Amino acid sequence: MLLKAALLEDIKAGRVDLIFRRWSRPTVKAGGTLKTKVGLLAIKAIDDMSPEDVTEAEARRAGFQDVADFRRWLDTMKPGHLFQRIEVGYLGEA
Repeated sequence: MLLKAALLEDIKAGRVDLIFRRWSRPTVKAGGTLKTKVGLLAIKAIDDMSPEDVTEAEARRAGFQDVADFRRWLDTMKPGHLFQRIEVGYLGEA
């Protein structure tokens, strides 16, 4: 899973603890870790869901201003049949 540098910094700082992804097949699993440029991330939970079910609170936890901001971002993403809500946490330097 590729994450932009600004998003990684927000996760490291504790400002973001939720990521949304639309893809053909998942590349991470709950209970796993992800090595990134800022350090190791914990993949705490993964839930299948519909993008229409994203709440204002979840959008803010993912670093968006609101649901409308989230939907603008989603419109720029590649198509995929699977949409997931991924809870993450920063574990420290890899």
